[in-house]
Amino acid sequence: MELAIYNQQGQETGRKATLNDEVFAIVPNEHAIYLDVKQYLANHRQGTHKSKERSEVSGSTRKLHKQKGGGGSRIGDINSPVLVGGGRVFGPRPRDYRFKLNRKVKDLARKSALSLKAQAGEIIVVEDLNFAPKTKEYVNFAKNLKVEGKKVLVVLANENNDVYLSMRNVPDARLMTASDINTYVVMNNNALILTESGLAVINNI
Repeated sequence: MELAIYNQQGQETGRKATLNDEVFAIVPNEHAIYLDVKQYLANHRQGTHKSKERSEVSGSTRKLHKQKGGGGSRIGDINSPVLVGGGRVFGPRPRDYRFKLNRKVKDLARKSALSLKAQAGEIIVVEDLNFAPKTKEYVNFAKNLKVEGKKVLVVLANENNDVYLSMRNVPDARLMTASDINTYVVMNNNALILTESGLAVINNI
């Protein structure tokens, strides 16, 4: 697959970029994408939720009334889960939500996500970026490529502080290096902007 290469002004340079068919043109495996996204989100859960159970609620343990003969139901202390202010039955406890996913599955999921973006025409290849560290530099760049207002992922080969400073105040823009991209961030954006050097790294993953 080949795509036109654009410059920062949004104009075609007349050159073409070759996308590796083994990365950008495979048959997408949606279940692998689901598993990888599920693992990514699960790994970001803190798992610190906790509710008080019967033995942890502050309250007297005195038996409220006698067991039999009162004409009412049997009841223990005021901390009973059936009473307002009592403990919670089977409430959440702290736990670890992380789970293991095989490397081959994660690789398949990432390639599937990239292939879906390529099929949808949501990948743009640009020359390596050279921004002054100003937000308006990225804003003008997004307008030139007609992606303003969209969730955009910009992929570089290496970290670039000037590009980072230009994008950090734009809420729907995200910057990553090619070696760090994952299935979730690819699927969670409407446009994928790859620099030439960034594409060269992804073609070899």
